[in-house]
Amino acid sequence: MLRHLAVASVVLTAACAGQQKTGDAPAEGQKQLTKEERLRITNQPPFDLASCFPREQTLPAPANEGVLVGALLSVRPDVLECLVDPAHRGPAAATKVTVKTTVNAQGGTHAITGENLTPAGTQCVQQVLDTHVKPAPLAADAKPVEATYAYDHTTANNPSVTMGINEGSDFSGTVRLAEKSWCECFNNFKATTPPVLAADIHIMQGQPNPTEVKFKPSGSTEGDQLASCLQAKVAAMPAKSSSELKFPFRFVFFNSQAPVETAASLPPELRFFQLELARTQSAAASAITFGARTNAAETYDAVVQKYSKTKDYRLFDELSSKCTALVESATAWVTALKAQETVDQTTLALVQELKAKEESWAPVETASQEALTNTQKDLSAAQQRLAADQGACPKKSYNAPAKKK
Repeated sequence: MLRHLAVASVVLTAACAGQQKTGDAPAEGQKQLTKEERLRITNQPPFDLASCFPREQTLPAPANEGVLVGALLSVRPDVLECLVDPAHRGPAAATKVTVKTTVNAQGGTHAITGENLTPAGTQCVQQVLDTHVKPAPLAADAKPVEATYAYDHTTANNPSVTMGINEGSDFSGTVRLAEKSWCECFNNFKATTPPVLAADIHIMQGQPNPTEVKFKPSGSTEGDQLASCLQAKVAAMPAKSSSELKFPFRFVFFNSQAPVETAASLPPELRFFQLELARTQSAAASAITFGARTNAAETYDAVVQKYSKTKDYRLFDELSSKCTALVESATAWVTALKAQETVDQTTLALVQELKAKEESWAPVETASQEALTNTQKDLSAAQQRLAADQGACPKKSYNAPAKKK
């Protein structure tokens, strides 16, 4: 089960391979930019609303590897948002954050190591984990539980800001970094994905703020309301320019927490990335429910062992309740995997449509098919386990007393 969790990043990497963002400052080891690239406005990567509205969850107790890996995977949007900021990354194009979570009788702790990660980046990731990954303490005599998970970020494949390209790009980068502090603008989109918004920005030399920020109609009331809120935010941003600047800004938003069907409103290529983010969350839920089912099985087995030794009929009610809990946890595991299967099927169908128009999507189709196949294998195994759990539950039988002759 847990071995398949890396597939989401595999699919995403396949889609992004070779799509280096033109105009970013060269990272260590990369070629210098041309004059045309230096003049191009960049630093307008998408923003995942999950950073504004993280899903609060109570992790199953006691913690085990499945629960911890799922919890660490669920906060991937927040960790990657930390790495958008160039102050949180070193000069290299790739950054790797490795987290080792340990749970004992005192609770959970997170040890962070990284490649190309600055102290400020470590602090940001630490805050994310301490806030959103809080497993309950184990029993005093329990053996500590550990899990390790790695987050990979590259400036070519993941949202990132790079300063020092040109004045327009620097302003765009400042806007992108500020979006996480504008969460009130997104209140109408906690369970859906906002439309893509386009704005024209005009900055005059010597003016402390943009001279004009004008959004194009979005096509929906909610989108226009969002544009109005963002217009006020952008217009108040500090602007510094040695000459007059006019350039477009394209606001792209994703929402890892949104249902699969909300992706339909996005253009096809953006829909793919929205589905990939949704898959990360469904994979996290599958891992957590897998861990919960493991706990329930161990608890039920302990009661079965006790009954086998004592044959104490008074344990029957406990056997029954623990087995019911086991079946409920297995059902939740199956449900989570079905949701993951739906995301995988929707993604594969979309990628096949994109491949029909552009052959370069072929590697993504292969990776998407692999992801779906692995999920279906896990789902089949979970369904078989659920059936076995249901069959294992004890049933009371009442024998009528024998008649006297």
